[in-house]
Amino acid sequence: MGPLPRTLELFYDVLSPYSWLAFEVLCRYKNIWNVSLQLRPTLIAGIMKDSGNQPPALLPRKALYVKNDVRLLGQYLQVPIHLPKDFFFVIFEKGSLTAMRFLTIVKLEHPELLEKVSRELWMRVWSRAAEKAGMSTGRARELLERVSTPQVKNQLKETTDAACKYGAFGLPVTVAHLDDETYMLFGSDRMELLAHLLGEKWMGPVPPAATARL
Repeated sequence: MGPLPRTLELFYDVLSPYSWLAFEVLCRYKNIWNVSLQLRPTLIAGIMKDSGNQPPALLPRKALYVKNDVRLLGQYLQVPIHLPKDFFFVIFEKGSLTAMRFLTIVKLEHPELLEKVSRELWMRVWSRAAEKAGMSTGRARELLERVSTPQVKNQLKETTDAACKYGAFGLPVTVAHLDDETYMLFGSDRMELLAHLLGEKWMGPVPPAATARL
């Protein structure tokens, strides 16, 4: 019997394009590395408020950099990411509260669908997200009607608070629990360092096993 899997927690928000990049890479490696990947839907607005940080889109130079950076990283990581034309409306007006509450209740009620539903939300197919992930339209509507219940609100707040306690100041955040040590890694570009900490082999953003499943 080999060593027990190490726990990785991924705190993410569908409002964060870098969260999607980290999400896809970790999902590709979850069955290659000896890890147990825990997906934790989190509210990035709560983390920004708690840490005093600001979205990079508030600064024109950073906003331009993010657009170009995400496009290039999407190509490199082979993630079909395209920032919406109404990017600033999505960031500052629409927000992600309802989406993250929805993912929270999916995690509570249908954890086996969380990965697929998260991915579909990132793909901007909001009206078909749950259906494409294997959930009936009726069930998706029922869950959407419950996104404002105290249970869902409290669970999302608890997850966001947990990320803040680890020291999060943005998303994505990957928390690796290794023996008696806990490491908080920020961003989607820390996978090689994560592999080093785990004692695992980094085989690029699309490992052979993941390619075979495509």
